[in-house]
Amino acid sequence: MLNNYRFTAPERFLRYVQVDTQSDPHSLTQPSTEKQKDLSVMLVRELKEIGVADAHLDEYGYVYATIPSTSAKKVPVICFCAHVDTAPDCSGTNVKPVVHKNYSGQDIVLPDDKSQVLRLEENPYLETQMGNDIITASGLTLLGSDDKAGVAEIMDLANYLVSNPGVPHGEIKILFTPDEEVGRGTVKADLGKLGAQFGYTLDGGERGNLEDETFSADGVKVVINGVSAHPGYAKDKMVNALKIAGQILGALPKDRLAPEATEGRRGFIHPVHIEGTAERATIEFIIRDFETPGLKKKEDFLRTLVEETVRVFPKASFEYQVSEQYRNMKEVLDQHPQVVAYAREAITRAGMEVRMESIRGGTDGSRLSFMGLPCPNIFTGMQAIHSKLEHISVQDMEKAVETLVHLVQVWEEKA
Repeated sequence: MLNNYRFTAPERFLRYVQVDTQSDPHSLTQPSTEKQKDLSVMLVRELKEIGVADAHLDEYGYVYATIPSTSAKKVPVICFCAHVDTAPDCSGTNVKPVVHKNYSGQDIVLPDDKSQVLRLEENPYLETQMGNDIITASGLTLLGSDDKAGVAEIMDLANYLVSNPGVPHGEIKILFTPDEEVGRGTVKADLGKLGAQFGYTLDGGERGNLEDETFSADGVKVVINGVSAHPGYAKDKMVNALKIAGQILGALPKDRLAPEATEGRRGFIHPVHIEGTAERATIEFIIRDFETPGLKKKEDFLRTLVEETVRVFPKASFEYQVSEQYRNMKEVLDQHPQVVAYAREAITRAGMEVRMESIRGGTDGSRLSFMGLPCPNIFTGMQAIHSKLEHISVQDMEKAVETLVHLVQVWEEKA
């Protein structure tokens, strides 16, 4: 513990989750929803109240702030980053957080929808939470710990460091981003203005987890061009693009190369959106692999499947478009081993066993790493994210804050 410090992350978190910050994947604006700025404005105000004088919000929804160095050494500038938006998968409107004190293994029935029950047998990580205080939503919404837990923990770090100027550390930068959940969390991030050399996202799960690897990711858009005709007179004329699209989806492997059939380090081909008419239909896919060359193998496999399906319809044609989304951050982090090593040391000093994980998804840290800010991911405690059963413990949040305090000191000591 930190010299009887009264953690503020839990109370901040309970406030933050009540602000609706859901992002919108179909919006073309930046940020994708203006309401994300409602929380960002609150964060700037609270940072200034703490004593972080340069905290500000830019037009794109990014919060930047600096905690000055307390060290006489030349310490690398490090950044802590979290995202303010919540996922479009589940409602984030009118979130009502509920604190369940002194968890003892019982079923937690969420009060506003009693069919939503958090059960130990379905959430084995709860075994580690006996005696802890569990925060859930009320049953009608997600909770928003992804990533308001990370936001609250970074805010608590700022509060601790400003309140304890005797703790030696280098210059610390804070970055809160919008739109991470829709893949645009770093699009307008100004790393020149940020001025950090290394970073950490606070966007991980179980206590003690440290993630230095993500999928590499591409998007694929397949456009099927059919032939339109009046359905009453369509014999031997119509070629229905929607039916061809359906056959393509039906031909995808069901026991491999799919999210529902893979785990660990196995990647996948995943259709995420389909729309169209008889004349023209579009299928959007995401392609994932921990080895970047594996993306092309999957994309070639998918293209062959599409070609063979469309070939049966001589009057039809298709377009196949690949777009890069992000790359495995380990490719960058392996060039800067101290970034992960110092985080491991901090987790150990906070009294936890380090658990190295590979993220089966994306994170701002992937893009930041390839933008020049090597950036692994540290745990927050969040569980069952993007669902009505999302939950987090007060004690895990406090352990994350303690880890960050140790981490800034490790960087200062090693400088």
